[in-house]
Amino acid sequence: MSKSDNRSTAWWECEPRRLERDRHEIQAACPELVWDPLGAGGWRGFLPLWPFDRPEPPRLRDLIGNQGMLIRVLYGQAYPMVPPAIYPLDPRPELFEYTQTRFHVLGDGSLCLFQDNSVWTGRESVVELLQKAAGWRVEYALVKSGVAEAMTINGIVSDDSRDCLVDQAAEANDNKEELA
Repeated sequence: MSKSDNRSTAWWECEPRRLERDRHEIQAACPELVWDPLGAGGWRGFLPLWPFDRPEPPRLRDLIGNQGMLIRVLYGQAYPMVPPAIYPLDPRPELFEYTQTRFHVLGDGSLCLFQDNSVWTGRESVVELLQKAAGWRVEYALVKSGVAEAMTINGIVSDDSRDCLVDQAAEANDNKEELA
């Protein structure tokens, strides 16, 4: 099929080095994600549980389990100038949480990972977004457990101030289970 047959060009046909870069970086940082070339492409699978350069909180696994969050990453044809959307599949936010800024979920169910759209220039690594999504999973559990009122503005990727709340949230969940 020729271009004159109205076949659109996939972003990776125009940016093959960027696709190769993403594949290399994602496989190194998130080996459980699998590339899906349908549409504009994307990834599906599990994020690492704690991909940060600091010790994992002792009760993290009690709070969120032993596996990272299941996600779907969807690129658009404007990638890399427009960041991909990341959708949490497990846990999946409740519909009413889409409208509450404290949960950092956009109206379509994808994660709100930027305070300002100008933060993404197209040169950043998609792994930075995946790390933010992994952090979102932890903060989501903190808010759902009641130990935090809302998620932080910048996320826990570079802010360890909420690491200490993980143990409190796991304990709060333990107490809820005892009462049930």
